[in-house]
Amino acid sequence: MHVVLVVEDDPDIRATLCEALEDHGYTAVGASNGVEALDYLHKAGERPCLILLDLMMPVMDGQTFRNEQRADPSLAEIPVIVISAYRDVEKHARELAADCLPKPVRLETLLDVARRHCDTAA
Repeated sequence: MHVVLVVEDDPDIRATLCEALEDHGYTAVGASNGVEALDYLHKAGERPCLILLDLMMPVMDGQTFRNEQRADPSLAEIPVIVISAYRDVEKHARELAADCLPKPVRLETLLDVARRHCDTAA
């Protein structure tokens, strides 16, 4: 089973991304901010094969989450894809993540990213 963690504060976007992933055979878990995401990661029995991460969120933003994730050796290797409406999202992605998906996220692009990171995961 391939688990994808979707960290997005907008409930409609989070639900849409999770539903799209689940419709294509992935298990999607949503978190509304970085604190919820870290809590999930510390308690999860199975590590996600991919984290989709929004940058602008309340409580703990994407940058802070990513710093915390990188500082934890048990979480640092989980690949992160930034999802953002920032115009310069690619600049942020190079600094923070393996890649970026501009909002609105296209289904084909989302599934391609999930396949690349999850379907090849051991």
